[in-house]
Formats: sequence, structure tokens, C-alpha cells
Amino acid sequence: MPLALLALAVVAFGIGTTEFATMGLLPEIADGVGVSVPRAGNLVSAYALGVVVGAPVLTGIGARIPHKRLLLLLSGVFVVGNVASAFAPNFSLLFAARFLAGLPHGALFGVGAVVASRLVAPDRASRAVSRMFLGLTVANIVGVPAGTALGQHLGWRSAYIAVGVLGLLALAMLAAFVPHQPRGRQSGIRHELRAMGNRHVGIGVLTAIVGFGGFFAVYSYLVPILTHVTGISNSSTTLVLSLYGVGMTIGTLVAGPLTDRALRPTLYAGLGSLALALVAFYFTVHSTVPALVTLVFIGALGALVTTPVQMLLMAKAKNAPTMAAASNHSAFNLANAGGAWLGGLAISAGWGWTSPALVGAVMAAAGLALAVAGGLMDRGAPSEVVASAADGQEAALNAPATKTAAAPVAPAAPAPASASASASASASASASASEGTPPRG
Repeated sequence: MPLALLALAVVAFGIGTTEFATMGLLPEIADGVGVSVPRAGNLVSAYALGVVVGAPVLTGIGARIPHKRLLLLLSGVFVVGNVASAFAPNFSLLFAARFLAGLPHGALFGVGAVVASRLVAPDRASRAVSRMFLGLTVANIVGVPAGTALGQHLGWRSAYIAVGVLGLLALAMLAAFVPHQPRGRQSGIRHELRAMGNRHVGIGVLTAIVGFGGFFAVYSYLVPILTHVTGISNSSTTLVLSLYGVGMTIGTLVAGPLTDRALRPTLYAGLGSLALALVAFYFTVHSTVPALVTLVFIGALGALVTTPVQMLLMAKAKNAPTMAAASNHSAFNLANAGGAWLGGLAISAGWGWTSPALVGAVMAAAGLALAVAGGLMDRGAPSEVVASAADGQEAALNAPATKTAAAPVAPAAPAPASASASASASASASASASEGTPPRG
């Protein structure tokens, strides 16, 4: 792993820790700022709202800023938001600080994904992006339990201070290891927004919201499901959540190579298998060992979906992939909210604690239908692929089909020398967002 990818993974680790550790510290936070636990739960919503708002807004504001500088600025906002959370004297200011901490989340992942895809050979771009996401999944195994334990023993403010220190470490690593990647000549907010108007980008974002919402329909109520139905004690739920994180890590590791090889088939298989695993969980949840095995699969399959969706959006946004990549994380947070809401409706309707599993299965199946619809829309359409930044430019490729994705793409007809050079540079990156089939003209 290049050190620059390690730096991006550390950023993702910090983001994952601060996003989910709050959930485990709600009783301590509620006592600390003098509010009820349900009201303290609004802090989770404040962070998610910051992600949804910040991803397009901060990416748009930074559309002309070189990627490395933008990463440093966004990491600085992340550090400030978490330090402000640690020292907030009351609930209102803490709410504002959590919103601030969430603002750079989506933009950091979006810019980071584009940077990561250009740090390696084009046919390993998806693997590079998945290595960055690995920091997020490892946070569920190490960072969240450690942050929760730290907050419970030394006070909840210490957890946010620790995340702030981690953010400073990531900032230093980004400054030291990430190379300069200049923006293309056509970069700018209008250019990014024009790319976002692509209907393929829209259906990709909708796929992420609906399909990944199935994952969150269960994840949001996992602790009460395990305690009320499976019979696992409250003291053991942290270990179970870590096991869930192990599944997510496995899925992330597998997602990169599979996405490089066949993007859309990986997305279809991930969503379809997730729907089946959620149905299986509905039946296995009553027995401890089968329930835990099924949970590992759910975690792995949920994580398997993230990389192909990310690469698909970057591909379909043509030569302005940054905002599309960032908006993917807004979509995941909307999936979080939507999945939790629908799962809660099922429980409130008296369908039982296991009902969110079936709700999640339906949502995952609906996400698969949307993904297939997007694939059908692509038939006969040009394949728009994020190009390498070897010359500092962002380009798109419309090339004729070849027999293998790994083979060089030749122009359909002789072209002028300058156009040939441009096409050659773009073709070298086609595997970075390949859909399992070669680009079609």
C-alpha cells in the first residue's frame, strides 16, 4: 500500500470512529450536557445532516482547488469540528459542533476516492479506493470500541479529543505523502454540476440510497434485536458489533479486486446477496451462532456494495467525478436515515423486532432493480471513464469495444496526432472504472 493510500485510510478511520462512537456514548453525553438520551440521539442526526449538506457544498466550493490542498483544508475542518465537540459547554453548541464535524465527511471521501484512484495503475484503481474505505471498516472493529471505552472511563469529551488528535496525524500524513494532483483546465463548480446532471449519476445515487438503506434498516436496531430476540447480553453487544465490523472489512477487501474485474456484476451480486442474507437473518436470529454467522455475511455484503457504487458514479460523471464521488456519501447517510426510519415503522406497527430484516431485504432488492435498470440504460451508450491524472487533466473516454477489458483500446478510425495522444492517455485509465465490459462506442 502506497503511503499516500495509508494516509487516506487514516482519514477514513478517524471519520468512522467519530461517526459511530457517538452512538455508544449517548448516555454519557446526555448526562454531561443535561438532556435526555433521546434528545442526545439528535447529535447523530446533526452529524448525518452535516454529511448530506457538506458533500455537494464543500466539493463545489473547492472545485478549482488542487486535490491535495483541498484534502488538507477539509481535514482541518474535521479536526476543528471534533475539538469543538469536546469543549462544547451545552447541548446547542454541541449540536452545532457535530454538524460542523460532519460537513467535510462526504467531501473528504469524494476527493480522497479520486486521489486514490490516480495513485496506482489504472487496472488497480478500484482496489486503491477500497483500501481507503478499509479505514472506515477497521474503525468499526478498533476505533469505535476504543473510543466508546475511552469515553466511558475518562469522560465522553476525551473521545472527541482523541479523534481530533487522530485528525492531526492524518493531516500530517496527507501533507507528507499525497502527491500534488493539479485540476484540469475545465474544473469548476459549473463543470461539476453539469456532470451531476447525468441521468446515470442520478440512478447511481438512488441505487445507493435505496439499496444500502436495507443494510441500515437492520444495523440501526441491531443491539435491541440481539438482546430481545437472540438473547445476547448487553455487555457482549460491543464484541458483536466488532464482529460485524470484521465482516465489513472482509467485504471491503474483496470489493476492490472484484470491481476492477467486473463492476456491474459485482454490484448486482452484492445487492442480491444482501437481500438474501437479510431474509436468512430473519430466520437465524433466534439462535446465537447462526445469527452471528449471518451477521458477518450481512456486514461483508453491505461493504461489498460501496466500492462498485463509488466507481460507477465516478465513471458516469465523465471528467468531473469529484462531486459525484462525494455525493455518494450523502446518499449513504440518507440511506442510514431512511433505513432506520422504515425499520422503526415496522417495529412500531407491531411486526416485531425481526421485521427490520425483511424491510431491509425489500430495500436491497429494490436497489438491485434500480442497478439493473441503470445497466439496461447503459446498453448502446458510450462508456464514460475517469481518466488518469498523468498529465494533470481529467478526461472522458468514448472508445470502441475490444474483446477484453485489459486490452488496449484502439481508436475506431485514424485520428490527428493530438487527439490520438489524448485518447491514449484516457484509455490507460479505462480499468479504473470498468464495468466488467470494455468501453463501447
